[in-house]
Amino acid sequence: MSYNVGVCQFQPIFMEPERNRNKMLEMVKDINADLIVFPELATSGYTFNNLDELKAVAENAQTGQTAKQFKQLAKENNCSYVIGFPERVNSRLTIHDSRLTYYNSSMLVNPDGTIHIYRKTHLFWDEKLYFTPGNTGFQVFEAKNGVRIGMMICFDWFFPESARTLMLNGANVIAHPANLVLPWCQQAMITRSLENRVFSITANRTGKESNNIFTGMSQVVSERGEIILRLDEFVEKVQITEIDIARSKDKQITVRNELLSDRKPEYYHS
Repeated sequence: MSYNVGVCQFQPIFMEPERNRNKMLEMVKDINADLIVFPELATSGYTFNNLDELKAVAENAQTGQTAKQFKQLAKENNCSYVIGFPERVNSRLTIHDSRLTYYNSSMLVNPDGTIHIYRKTHLFWDEKLYFTPGNTGFQVFEAKNGVRIGMMICFDWFFPESARTLMLNGANVIAHPANLVLPWCQQAMITRSLENRVFSITANRTGKESNNIFTGMSQVVSERGEIILRLDEFVEKVQITEIDIARSKDKQITVRNELLSDRKPEYYHS
């Protein structure tokens, strides 16, 4: 099945969610695609200095402005979107006691109005000061036309188990919002795609924020580890490419080797 996927690479402005959402909506409003992936924390920016800053921009995954605006856009454009955002969750402990928890999350917003959430499992650097490690696990959800999408966020790439779990759960495509500052991820995602025979879409941000310089180079990689598209380090751009989803379902490596049947989980250690 032919499927048009892409990335929206741009520079979010720290602590200006309305401005960032408007820019995102403007960048993709006339783009014809089936799935577009935005960067990690695309609505808020990245370098929080204290919990109060995070509280000011975090939002509910189902009723916040990002969910509302992208539900409308997904319906109008008949496109699924994956957006990184800071999530606020009201966790009720007892009938009289509740607390707010904050996650580095991504939402998959579909044309039919459904929203699915992934919460970042492997927090990086100062994220550990403000965010709670994700509790969703690596689930797979249906996007437009029933294509099976797995989500992971930025530093999750460093742990091969992230992508492997998504593949084992049936992902055709791994959507990977990111705010990358280390130099290795884009090349490593070639291996993640190849070793799992799935497509991957890494949507990175660009620009500088505080002392962080982000590496751009958002990309789409095939199930054979081929770079289908890659942006440069600095450009703010939406770029779309066509992939064949059926290729992600074929796990045959040679006439005598098949990825799933050749696995030996009894010899692997957790």
